[in-house]
This record gives sequence, C-alpha cells and structure tokens, in this order.
Amino acid sequence: MKIDPISAFDDNYIWCLSSSANDLAVVVDPGDVAPVIRHLQKHGLRLSAILITHKHWDHIGGIQRLTEVYPEISVYGPRNEIIEGVTVKVGEGEGIELQGIDAVFDVLDVPGHTQGHVAYLGEGVLFCGDTLFAAGCGRVFSGTHAQLYASLHKIASLAPDTRLYCAHEYTLDNLGFAQWVEPESMALKQRVQRDTASREAGLATVPSILKEELATNPFLRCHLQQVKQAAERYAEKQLSNGEAVFTAIRNWKDREYD
Repeated sequence: MKIDPISAFDDNYIWCLSSSANDLAVVVDPGDVAPVIRHLQKHGLRLSAILITHKHWDHIGGIQRLTEVYPEISVYGPRNEIIEGVTVKVGEGEGIELQGIDAVFDVLDVPGHTQGHVAYLGEGVLFCGDTLFAAGCGRVFSGTHAQLYASLHKIASLAPDTRLYCAHEYTLDNLGFAQWVEPESMALKQRVQRDTASREAGLATVPSILKEELATNPFLRCHLQQVKQAAERYAEKQLSNGEAVFTAIRNWKDREYD
C-alpha cells in the first residue's frame, strides 16, 4: 500500500492510499475537492472509497463533489456524528476491507476533539485525524478532556512502530510547546533540529512514529514526573492523576501558547 499526502488549505493533509496492482485509490478526510481531483488525475487513479475521521468542515468539505464524480464509492465515517454524505457508519471494533487497495483497517473510537471521532488502524499505520498530532494533540471541542485523555492512552498502547498519519502540519508549533513542558529534553532538541530541517526543505514531518511520540509528545507523557511537575507549576496546585495533568497542559497550550 502506497500512502501519499495531498496538501490542502494552509496546513491540512488529505491522505491518498493506493496500490501498484491497480488504479484504485482511497482518500482520508478530503476537506477540499480540487487538490484530490488533481492528484487522482495526475497519477491516473480512480477513487474507490473515502474514510472520514470526524465532522469538521476541513475534513469533510469535499465529500459531496467527490461522490458526484465517483457515485459508486463508499464513504465511511463515525457512527456517533452526523455527517452528510457518509454511507457506512462505523465504530469501535468494526473492520473495513478496502478491496481496491487490498487493505484491512480496524476502527477505533477516539473521542475528545469531537464527540464521535474515530481512527483507522491497519497495515502498520493509524489515520488519527485530529486526535493526535505529531508532537501534540487536538483541541477539545465537542468532546471532553477526559475522553481525549482516554483516547490518547488507547493510541499510546499500540505497537511502538505504528506510523501515525495525522491531518495537519502542526509539528514545529507543537514542538515549541513541548519544549515549554520539558525544556531539558535532549530528544526534543534533536527532533526540533530534524523537523525544522525537513520543513526548510519543503518536506512533511508526518507521518511520525509512535515510539518517538512517546519520547517527545507531552500529551502522551502525563504519567511522567517531569511533565506532572510542569503542569502543577502552571496550574499552581497539585494534580492527582494523569487526566488532571493532561487537562492542565492542554489548557496551558490553549491559553498561553496558541
């Protein structure tokens, strides 16, 4: 399975999945139709399915037009969100067989950013939408901090070599905040240098690898003493558990960094 980024808007990635065995393709979170059509035409591909992680406009805006151009396709999306154009509603524990590209994905419920957000896991990769970003995580909108913390804990338990395909190029910004939380981290310093060089060369920093996120992403490190201490300094009180630490650093980033 080949996975290519399609850039959209200022910093979105629409992921295109294809196979050398045929001319079929699947796209993940097509917020905009024009770049998808251009990519498909350039590479001689035909769309066979769409995967949707959540309801926000920059992830679903291309559904209507794409289904007009490719009327036979299936559009998979979260069962617990109302999204016009979704034809197959999915949730935790269900599997999706994408026959055109010979791939199978399991659906994970990962709410928090939105109340019904899902992710797609298979073939050694996770399409995680806006739940987890490289070096960060999504804001809490229609979900809750408790939900998002639990969702990130679920992702953290996956195989360490899982490649994480998030939907935005936020990495350098996220790394800046991560250094607020852990300013002495050598792993962070090395990642900043590498990812800065990638962006200066016009390259994407996504996908990232879960084991690196576990070493550098503060939102996956809420159980560690140094992250807890940083969160307590910000909150100006003791924090009793990982969820409280997560909520504090998410609020810290929302209010003082972003």
